Amino acid sequence: VQAQVESGGGSVQAGGSLRLSCVSPGYVHGQTFRAWFRQSPGKEREGVAAVNLAGEALYADSVKGRFTISRENSKNTMVYLEMNNLKPEDTAVYTCATGSALSLSEHWYRNWGQGTQVTVSS
Repeated sequence: VQAQVESGGGSVQAGGSLRLSCVSPGYVHGQTFRAWFRQSPGKEREGVAAVNLAGEALYADSVKGRFTISRENSKNTMVYLEMNNLKPEDTAVYTCATGSALSLSEHWYRNWGQGTQVTVSS
């Protein structure tokens, strides 16, 4: 299965915004969910946001009210992560993946991309 390809990362000051994009295969058998994860040095990978085919979303408590996940379903599925009011603790490599459940646990996900770096300075 073709891996995801992420883009849109960069460096911003606290309070700023970024929009991440992910090109995902349109159809992966049994993997209709999409999610964004992040990992910073010395920490485990954590789920940030997940979305199902209908657009229903699940968010980590740390990003609720600041981040919005969305998707466009077509031949290739586009998955977006709109990030507002960014904080230094949001600094991490952000990766998208396909999944078999609306969950923030990486147990349910595969087909990881290379990720895109987000750096937030105070």
